[in-house]
Amino acid sequence: MRSEREMLDLILNVAKSDERIRAVGMNGSRTNPKAPKDVFQDYDIVYVVTDVGSFIQDPDWVNVFGDRIVMQKPEEMKLVPPAMDGFYPYLMLFTDGNRIDLTLCPIDKKDDWNGGDRLAVVLLDKDQSLPQLAEPTDQGYWVQQPTAKLFADCCNEFWWVSPYVAKGLWRQEILYALDHLNIIREMLVKMLEWQAGFLTRFSVSTGKNGKYLKGYIPNRAGNSFGHLSKRPIRRCLER
Repeated sequence: MRSEREMLDLILNVAKSDERIRAVGMNGSRTNPKAPKDVFQDYDIVYVVTDVGSFIQDPDWVNVFGDRIVMQKPEEMKLVPPAMDGFYPYLMLFTDGNRIDLTLCPIDKKDDWNGGDRLAVVLLDKDQSLPQLAEPTDQGYWVQQPTAKLFADCCNEFWWVSPYVAKGLWRQEILYALDHLNIIREMLVKMLEWQAGFLTRFSVSTGKNGKYLKGYIPNRAGNSFGHLSKRPIRRCLER
């Protein structure tokens, strides 16, 4: 597996050798000073370019980053409607396990290349034209304190959907039951995130999909998930 240094050198060297690429930015967990570091963190990269269309017309240009297992081009997919905002992402998983989520940003949108993400950093700016950024912080991702109405609505949704799980099980409609179980789990996770917020005076991020939430979950609530250990999840995936 290529190291972080090798990957960043590759990303920057590609940019330096192509006059169409005027700047390089990065955001995501690799720029988050509080995120646990591991080899599977994505490289969330933005290339600010003079001509997005010329890259799109040459589908093989991304081969320079290495051999891929799979790639997605969200702007060309129908399963989820494309954003159609002028940006063009390539989501690439390579054979060595590294992953680059690379977005082409048209140069006329360079002032908003990071979408306001406060975890963004500039890696290269050939023309010194990108806006100055503050030091990266995850503050924009901290759990927000709920209003009384939002809290009540979450409770209501949990209890309203719960009987659908029981109904599905009684009818032996397992997929139906599981689908509704996932809905009430979303409400439970939201509640647990708020609890983590209360414990930290709402100065914590629980991460994407609650990935940092485990340390804040009481044992009783954790037991309700049933799959918080790796083995049963891996068994389901392998099947």
